[in-house]
Amino acid sequence: MSPHPIEALLRPPVELYSALVAAATGTMALLAPWALMMPPGIANAAAGALFAVALVRARQALRVLCYQRNLRHLSTYKLRADRIPLSRHKLFLGRGFRWTQRHTQRLRDTLRPEVQHYVQPGPLYRWARRKELAWESVAGLSVLAWLLRQPRWWNPLKPLPALGGTPALHAVEPNEQDVWMDLGERVGHTLVLGTTRVGKTRLAEILITQDIRRGDVVIVFDPKGDADLLRRVYAEAKRSGRAEDFYLFHLGFPEVSARYNAIGRFSRITEVATRIANQLPSEGNSAAFKEFAWRFVNIIARALVALERRPDYQQIRRYINDIEPLFVEYARAHLRRFGEANWKTEVEAIAGKVSERNLSSALKGRDRAAIALMRYLQAQDLYDPVLDGLVSAFRYDKTYFDKIVSSVGPLMEKLTTGKIAELISPDYLNADDNRPIFEWLEVIRRNAIVYVGLDALTDTTVASAVGNSMFADLVSVAGHIYKHGVADPTDDASAPRPNRVPTISMHADEFNELIGEEFVPLLNKAGGAGFQVTAYTQTWSDVEARIGSRAKAGQVAGNFNTLIMLRVKELATAEMLTDQLPRVEVFTLMNVSGVNDSSEPLSGVDFQSRNEDRISVSEVAMLTPAELVRLPKGQAFALLEGGRLWKVRMPLPDDSADRAMPADLAAIANEMERSYITNDHWYRARETWWQAIADTDIPVPREPDHGG
Repeated sequence: MSPHPIEALLRPPVELYSALVAAATGTMALLAPWALMMPPGIANAAAGALFAVALVRARQALRVLCYQRNLRHLSTYKLRADRIPLSRHKLFLGRGFRWTQRHTQRLRDTLRPEVQHYVQPGPLYRWARRKELAWESVAGLSVLAWLLRQPRWWNPLKPLPALGGTPALHAVEPNEQDVWMDLGERVGHTLVLGTTRVGKTRLAEILITQDIRRGDVVIVFDPKGDADLLRRVYAEAKRSGRAEDFYLFHLGFPEVSARYNAIGRFSRITEVATRIANQLPSEGNSAAFKEFAWRFVNIIARALVALERRPDYQQIRRYINDIEPLFVEYARAHLRRFGEANWKTEVEAIAGKVSERNLSSALKGRDRAAIALMRYLQAQDLYDPVLDGLVSAFRYDKTYFDKIVSSVGPLMEKLTTGKIAELISPDYLNADDNRPIFEWLEVIRRNAIVYVGLDALTDTTVASAVGNSMFADLVSVAGHIYKHGVADPTDDASAPRPNRVPTISMHADEFNELIGEEFVPLLNKAGGAGFQVTAYTQTWSDVEARIGSRAKAGQVAGNFNTLIMLRVKELATAEMLTDQLPRVEVFTLMNVSGVNDSSEPLSGVDFQSRNEDRISVSEVAMLTPAELVRLPKGQAFALLEGGRLWKVRMPLPDDSADRAMPADLAAIANEMERSYITNDHWYRARETWWQAIADTDIPVPREPDHGG
């Protein structure tokens, strides 16, 4: 670094002139000492000193020339996936430098009009770009246009890389280094912001690659279903020898997707209703309908769990449309356990006396046996909270009830239509379906890798419902890990249980498509359970619009300790970074010239003139939103480790010689199909109580519930 306050790097390389003179004089002293009137011994010593001066001055000139060249054309940074550095204590982000006052000074110097010929490409470059277009369709000159267009080393007028932006933002520091982030900071979560097609997914690939090789549990949420990201995740799993632990869940490709019951595992039974009701609108009058829908779904979920049946979307939809079969099934099971021996006879007698004419409007059209069961239970002193809820729902007027639950009906219709229903409402006992069924706790215990493609471009509602259900499930799993570690409470108590808290690296692309009420607890409470979230989105306004509250969006932003910002187009988003930076002092060189008349006519001096160079100091922002708008693709500013600002550029992908990279999704499907295991490994099928009582009246002991 120069000891002078003004570096003056945007100027002619005058050091080169003195270097040439010193080198020429040294050569003369070495070859013709007599011309300098020196004895040979002194001439040799003088030649050595002159060559040393020439070397020093040449290095100084070369520094100026390289700095000016980088301002116009920054070299491309490519890195093969298998060459990405890996550390057990640090996370590699790319190459760059720590941004300080010096770089703010240099960047402001590039804006002066008198130095633009050092910053902008020269006239020959501009001529080549004009001729490249003008000669493109001209016979005989199209070959020259093609040659001018080639980005090869032999083309002195080759076009700049298609990265856009201003190369000077990174070229202000020619001595870049590898940029690393401490892994201990990741538990504070990371937010990546950047507009479309500027490198967010590439950065995600770099981070995911390291997480997989480090052996973390890796969960990737991709609302779009980016094929390149999927290929990268699978390639790294294969390269790391973890292909058997890779699970693909993709709503757009149900034929090759693993299956997942979004409401099948929970810590509290009320979570089932919450995961479904949270997908419903809650503004204005819709809040009351949402609360009623929550209560009704909760009644169904409690009854299913009491019957030792795993809740799923198919069953919820069925009993929302008609709760009578569930009421009858549960009532009979309840009476088998607690009723008198002759309850069947008494129910049949009551059914024979039921008259349609004497029924209330709410019960007209109901099955007589169901009405008889209800009346018999009301006459008995057998209170049961689940049964009480079923009876209250059964007695609702169907027309009125259909209006109340009309909000949840369309949602359940979308979630249970077509092949997607097989993915999110899996049949655990279907031995013909060999697609695995995964649960998050089992994924964490196996140290697995899960790619979740939600296909949001096809159906946003289904993608949002499934994604939020997964987040709610993960929050529940985080609570379980807090209390019990990663051990499964259904395992044999005598078996050894792993107690180490695993590292769970979760990457959420298109974060604004996923954010909801379920995601906030995952950010501010799940860090102690090993969760470290990296979220990627375009603008922060997208998150605010999704949440619907600026205060809640601020709450979410406060949970991200690390901020990486690529090129953004929204001022408010850019200010999320720039407002956290201090102001710095920059120096400005002023040329002052003046003339004064002499006030003494007899002195012989008619006037006095002066020329001065003044250095003024002003306080400016270390970084402004305008700089973030002009970032080239693949470059970012990163606020790391408590406010340290780094300028980073990520390596561009180079998959030309990557043998682990599959050609397309079909290749992934073929390889995964060979390694698929049956669902027996994931779910120990057993004869449940509700199945046993269908064949016998003998009470069956209740087994532990795997859902709650």
